[in-house]
Amino acid sequence: MIKANKISVICLVLLFLAPGCGKQEATPTVQAAGSPDRLPIIDMHMHAYIEMPRKPDGTPMPRLLLPENEYPALAQTDEDILRLTLEFMDKYNIVLGALSYPLENVYKWKESAPDRFILGEFVRDPETVNIERMREEFAAGRLQFMGEIGSQYVGIPPNDPSLDPFYAMAVEFDVPVLIHMEGIAGKSSKFRIAAGYPSLLEDVLVRYPRLRIWVENAAFPFLEEIIALMYRYPQVYADLSTISWVIPRKTFYNYLEGLIDAGLEKRLMFGSDQMAWPETIGLAVEAIEQADFLAEEQKRDIFYNNAARFLRLKEAK
Repeated sequence: MIKANKISVICLVLLFLAPGCGKQEATPTVQAAGSPDRLPIIDMHMHAYIEMPRKPDGTPMPRLLLPENEYPALAQTDEDILRLTLEFMDKYNIVLGALSYPLENVYKWKESAPDRFILGEFVRDPETVNIERMREEFAAGRLQFMGEIGSQYVGIPPNDPSLDPFYAMAVEFDVPVLIHMEGIAGKSSKFRIAAGYPSLLEDVLVRYPRLRIWVENAAFPFLEEIIALMYRYPQVYADLSTISWVIPRKTFYNYLEGLIDAGLEKRLMFGSDQMAWPETIGLAVEAIEQADFLAEEQKRDIFYNNAARFLRLKEAK
């Protein structure tokens, strides 16, 4: 395998960032795997959790997979989440992560690892976001993308007028938008599957033709709709986050193969959506690596090149 030029990758990342309940016997850790032997990866979907989700009895919330299989969380303390995330990023040579959540969370992670992330502010209910503060953060260069827009969790579709100020701001500052669209994650009583139909984004793209959007989870399971949207609007990309580890591997491969067969391999991007379970980074990477229907060039595009193009970085790996 060709070795990554780590110096050039670090310079690339810096250039892009420049504008702006029980006691454990041992702390969980990840063994380093020699990241220089791996080509670089960009993770287009990460979250800055600073508190470990816990069950009512205080034990860490297990990682949930479908169909309803629970796996114990590797992270046991709040501090484990960031530490393990960085260790897994090192192990798999993830040189840049698109990180969102409330501002205080993403800034805390950024302070701990200044060169590893680009930042966005999570938007769930648009009525609760201090939009003027957000504007100030973009103007100061402290945020590099809009979102994640997760309004589907509260039943608000992407073409709702309440989201227009966020799209307009993204166009104004020429930053891309990450938006939550899928049909399997809704545990909130307000979550609506119909608010995740990719076709709803067409109204937005017509109103804001210069808007650049990437759709998380590749809008699973709405394959035909996301293909139609991406055919019609070349500024739409999709990440393969979450579905690489939260649904059965065969189901993921069937969906991914459908996107590849549709000729969209140049607009699919790697993502983990690791949340409070950093071990899912490895699951997500290995799901792409072990996809025998993908050519090596297609894997490199998904892992790095497509995101570099979408983010307007310069180098390909």
